[in-house]
This record gives sequence, C-alpha cells and structure tokens, in this order.
Amino acid sequence: MSSQSKLREVRLRSASPTSNERALGDLHAKMRACRQCLEAGFSVTPGAVFSGPASARLMIVGQAPGVTECETGRPFNGSSGERLFDWLAEAGWDEPAFRAAHYMTAITKCYPGKSPNGKGDRAPTRAEQKLCAPYLKQELALVEPRVIVPVGSLAVRRFLGKVRLTDVVGTVVEGSEGHLIVPLPHPSGVNLWLNRPENQERVTEALTHLQRLRQEVDL
Repeated sequence: MSSQSKLREVRLRSASPTSNERALGDLHAKMRACRQCLEAGFSVTPGAVFSGPASARLMIVGQAPGVTECETGRPFNGSSGERLFDWLAEAGWDEPAFRAAHYMTAITKCYPGKSPNGKGDRAPTRAEQKLCAPYLKQELALVEPRVIVPVGSLAVRRFLGKVRLTDVVGTVVEGSEGHLIVPLPHPSGVNLWLNRPENQERVTEALTHLQRLRQEVDL
C-alpha cells in the first residue's frame, strides 16, 4: 500500500470514531490536564506531548519530550526527530505518512527541563516515571500496537528490563503481551553510543527488521 493510500485510509477511519478512539481522546485530555509531577515538586513544563490514532499498528516510545517538542506539541520535532525520521526513511516510511498512521509517545509526557549540569535535558526520575506509568499503560491498552519501538535506554528498559543497548539493538524481541519490540538508541547528536561503527551497524540491522515487519504485518 502506498503512503498516500495509507493517509487516505487513516482519514476515512477517523471519520467515524470507534470506542477505542473515543476512549483515547478522553485519555489525551487527562494527560494534557495532568499536573501530578509539577505538584510533586518536579521542575517539569506541563503539557503532555504525544500523537497518533487508536488504529496505529506501531508505537514509538521515547524518554520524554524535549524543549522543541514542548513548544510545538509534536513528538520528535527537533534535531533528534530529524535523525529518527532519517532512520525511518531507510525502513521505507516518509514522515507525514508515518505521523498520520502511527502512534508516538514517551515514558513521561511533559518536558522535564534542562539537566543540572547544563548538558542536554534532565532525565525523568523514577518517581516521575511511576507517576506517568498509568498513562503509558492505558495508551498501550487502547492502541494495541503490533510493533513497539522504544527509543533510548530508558524506554528500552521499560519493555525489556535491565539490558544493554549493545545486546538488544538490531534484534526483534517478543514482549510479554505479544508485542514485537524493535529497540533503537536515542537519536540525539550528543549520544556517543552512535559514534562506534559496530553500533551504527546495529542500528542498520534494526532498520532492516522494521522494513521487513512493515511488509509482513502491514505497518
């Protein structure tokens, strides 16, 4: 199916909302209104960032939105997103069609602010992850993706436990609930993991798996 055909199919499905789509819309409203982390004293900028329909067959789960994502309300909208969509293009997706057809979210939904050392964004604490965890659980239940792509160590460990990127990037793992999990590293330009040629090869292998799954399970 071409990218344009998939876009038309998504638009047709969205014309008559299903019960899952209505429930997902209600969940989105709750996430946007959530102030739990802020009220617990964490320096987040409230305003959950996510996108995608309940009909998505693939879900990308990142760590947390960055400042650009916070400002635009669109996941993976900054420089990291550019690299991520360069990767997805290698697997056969163009960005507009992917964003229209698939779901994008994160372990924590709001921008956590800058790191105290001034290098990059602050990683969400375990307490923040715990506060946000029910939202991700509900997103997974309502969307029911066939393939999950966790992006970055924090997201990968949410689905696969305490693993090393070098051990899982380039593989396809069947999750406990039947999802196919294709881990990717964080696409940030400051991610030194990507500087090693053998790790770049692992990313290429992961993208080859995604390209194959795109055809086999009609992503």
